Amino acid sequence: MARKPRTDGHSVPPRRDASRPSARQRIFETAGRLFYIKGIRAVGVETIAAEADTTKMSLYRNFPSKDELVAEWLRDHDAKFWQTWDAMAARHPDDPRRQLKAAFALLEKHVADPEARGCPMANAAVELTEKDHPARKVIEAHKAKLRARLAGLCTRMRARTPGLLADQLFLLMEGAQVTTQTLGVRSPARNVARAATMLIDAHLRAA
Repeated sequence: MARKPRTDGHSVPPRRDASRPSARQRIFETAGRLFYIKGIRAVGVETIAAEADTTKMSLYRNFPSKDELVAEWLRDHDAKFWQTWDAMAARHPDDPRRQLKAAFALLEKHVADPEARGCPMANAAVELTEKDHPARKVIEAHKAKLRARLAGLCTRMRARTPGLLADQLFLLMEGAQVTTQTLGVRSPARNVARAATMLIDAHLRAA
């Protein structure tokens, strides 16, 4: 944008559009969208910078590296995931079974979305095999917390083998996310909530 001339011979710096997101926000949001749609390895910093209407220099001023940008994106996903989970759980604080039912209903809605590409954490785990990648700890901590939450709910339901039920529900969640990428939204994943209910019923009858 050209500087606005002044009558005294000096120029005035252009005003920044207050309604436009900052360069950091544009980079972060663009990168997250591209990582989820195209995959982490397939997206370079040049593409992110171009689509965010900024430069590589600006990207590296805001994020030390692409790896750190990936880790920050997954930290953000983790925070939003647990905000949604906690809000759902708060509606049924004394009913672990209803919490599980709500969680699987939410998952079923997600996998039915034509734009969904599964779980960002699981997708990233497949691509990022280096144990020292900064995103690996984010991924592993997220999945461990999810499995622990499931185990806690299964214990509160007084399932006969809460650890086993938690493992089965965890695998059901993971499998539903992956199946949508191979068979589409009309895949077996659309029955994930019903499958979870049947699994829980079987365990509670055995208790």
